[in-house]
Amino acid sequence: MPEIVSPKEFIRLLSELQHHEEAQRRKVGDSTLDPQLALLRQWQAERLQRTYADLLNDKQYRSACLFFLSDIYSPRDFSQRDHDAEHLYSLLSRFLPQAMLRLLADAIRTNQLTDQLDRALLLELKNNFGMTDTLTPELYAQAFRQCDNYTQRREQIDLMAKILQEAAQGARNPIFAASLHLVRRPAQRAGWSEVYDFFERGYQACRPMRDVKFFVKTIYQRETTLLDQIFSGDPEPFALKPANY
Repeated sequence: MPEIVSPKEFIRLLSELQHHEEAQRRKVGDSTLDPQLALLRQWQAERLQRTYADLLNDKQYRSACLFFLSDIYSPRDFSQRDHDAEHLYSLLSRFLPQAMLRLLADAIRTNQLTDQLDRALLLELKNNFGMTDTLTPELYAQAFRQCDNYTQRREQIDLMAKILQEAAQGARNPIFAASLHLVRRPAQRAGWSEVYDFFERGYQACRPMRDVKFFVKTIYQRETTLLDQIFSGDPEPFALKPANY
């Protein structure tokens, strides 16, 4: 349980951390994404756009969907942001508000697992299916099954649903909002802009949602359905039946 500190004390802590060597932001190297990994993530992002076209066209859910596509599933290298998030978590886990702490911890775990699963799938696609610069639904589904990691894929869906729920709850939590406001400048001065911006975008994206339960349930059900269709060898694994809409 994080130690309870006043907003003033929390800001003082962040300010002091700017001068500590262990708190300095560290570059993790080249941020250029491998072209084939970028191809895989682009394909996944486009699949998600098709799967959730109805939510993207609904003004209540559009911004949350776009956040999902731009900050979780996107053909971008998130290694610096993820490294910064882990570093920040280790430094401030005793002081972060509980809601922010849970979201940060779950986001770290989700990003780690997603990267692990993406790289395993890419290895399968390259080594056993000869993928070069083209990816089809059939090829994706075959390699996906061959990875034989159903349990991890279910964990990924569970974590994603949890993050969406926590982000939506945070958007309605005045303490979460106040914490974001308080740490903005100290976090930016300390070099944590990318992590802070991730929280800020998630917060703003979830604010328009009124029916959070429907949003989370829809994503959970559709992703679970598609996962089961892929592993069962369904000839149209990415086609959703009317009951899933």
